[in-house]
Amino acid sequence: MDNLLTHKQEILKLRARIVQAIRAFFVAADFLEVETPQRIPTNAPEVQIIPQESGDWQLQTSPELAMKRLLAAGYSRIFQISHCWRKEERGSRHLPEFTLLEWYRAHCDYTRLMIDCEDLLRSVLPAQQFTYQEHSIDLKQPFERLSVDQAFSLYTDTTPRQAIADDRFDELIALTIEPRLGLQRPTILYDYPLELGALARNKPGQPYLAERFELYVAGLELANAFSELTDPQEQRQRFALDAKIIYTQSARPANFPEPFLKDLAQMPASAGIALGIDRLIMLLTNSSRIDQVVAFTPADL
Repeated sequence: MDNLLTHKQEILKLRARIVQAIRAFFVAADFLEVETPQRIPTNAPEVQIIPQESGDWQLQTSPELAMKRLLAAGYSRIFQISHCWRKEERGSRHLPEFTLLEWYRAHCDYTRLMIDCEDLLRSVLPAQQFTYQEHSIDLKQPFERLSVDQAFSLYTDTTPRQAIADDRFDELIALTIEPRLGLQRPTILYDYPLELGALARNKPGQPYLAERFELYVAGLELANAFSELTDPQEQRQRFALDAKIIYTQSARPANFPEPFLKDLAQMPASAGIALGIDRLIMLLTNSSRIDQVVAFTPADL
């Protein structure tokens, strides 16, 4: 173990410098760094995410609910770097405890966060180019912007709506589309079907789409962003649908975050994004496994 930790020293030093550069970027952009509780009564019910229990409460799967309550209270630019927990997530790109960067802007939509992503990555890596595995990534070029409809047209023989009807959407994204994204420059994959909107608002004029995007670099999903849904009734209906699926699939009850739903009506039009710090470190240190960029994994403890 000591030998493994010794070999990680250079990567962990670089990790610390990258985190410092992220903080400097947001401070320079007039964002306020906030800290919200990591142990909470309940997370938002989401079908794909299993929370870690902590007594009668849960550990946060992300800090989004508390940060949106801050937006509702008038905080207009906030960011947070915090640990999050999700059960049954383990693999070369996943850990059950991981580090997430989230930032929110009031009075804008997801297109502003696309600009933030470009500016942030170029700020963290002034050389603006790096190699990850066999891919040479150039940050100087504008990031590729590809709609989900366009991605399915380019890389599959079906449409997003048909893929959902056939229960193949996640499979096609993970196995067919993701490996082809961001191989020379980062790719922003945007406008997801509304069924996959989660906490994203409907796209104006296109009721079957949600204003959501994911950022990919070298086939690795790095960030997930929304124009935030601010209608508490619609949000409650989406939670109810997810809670029903969760209970049907696992007999696991899902409580609703009532204080969040109460404050949501006061939240201005806003956009927010979650970016995986561990995965960013993987990319910038050319590490193939997430284990290589954290001091300890659960198996080390």
